[in-house]
Amino acid sequence: MKFQDLLGRQRDVLSTLKGAMTLIRDPEKTDSVYDIEDGLQHIEATRLAVEFAKTQPGVTPLFSERYLAPPPDIAALLQLPPESLGYAYASYITKAGFDPNFYRKAEVTDDTTYFLMRMRQTHDIWHIVTNFGVDVMGELGLKAFELAQVRRPLAAMLVAGSVIETLLKKPAAMDKLLDVIPAGYRMGIQAQPLLAQKWEEDWEKPLSEWRSQLGIELN
Repeated sequence: MKFQDLLGRQRDVLSTLKGAMTLIRDPEKTDSVYDIEDGLQHIEATRLAVEFAKTQPGVTPLFSERYLAPPPDIAALLQLPPESLGYAYASYITKAGFDPNFYRKAEVTDDTTYFLMRMRQTHDIWHIVTNFGVDVMGELGLKAFELAQVRRPLAAMLVAGSVIETLLKKPAAMDKLLDVIPAGYRMGIQAQPLLAQKWEEDWEKPLSEWRSQLGIELN
């Protein structure tokens, strides 16, 4: 192994460990999730996740195009009909006090970096379409959904970690956890690929139509 490759792997391990420790201490620290994912970029599971995602209908063209949408105009989206995806998204962002561009940026140089960026860019859209909330259980339901759809290693780590943490620290919550994780996974298996969608080019479409088109059955 080349010295530079060894250093790179060590940096990846340190990034993953740093993110994991920070997340354990304070689950509200969003950057820790990105530290974990950045540390997982070069593992075999990530390469296989990207290859799996590209086998899903309609996904490969977005990889070839490297499609990334410009930042959303929240004020303009709030002028759309209330039943539209765009209005639902803008309302969600506004009420929660979120920054739609909060996610960590990375230079897109290959399929892996494109995959990570597109997943990050559309994270909140996936929340809206699947109707999983932003509380802990909602996030884990969405991570199970992601695991079914694209085999995202970060999703696998967070789901597995939540089961272990609940077992050790909050065993009374295990029943609820074991309801939401299978529900999210089943929804992800049954739905059409969310990664294949250019949501931002059809903000006006009613949210109900998106869900019907994609086979999203709410729990």
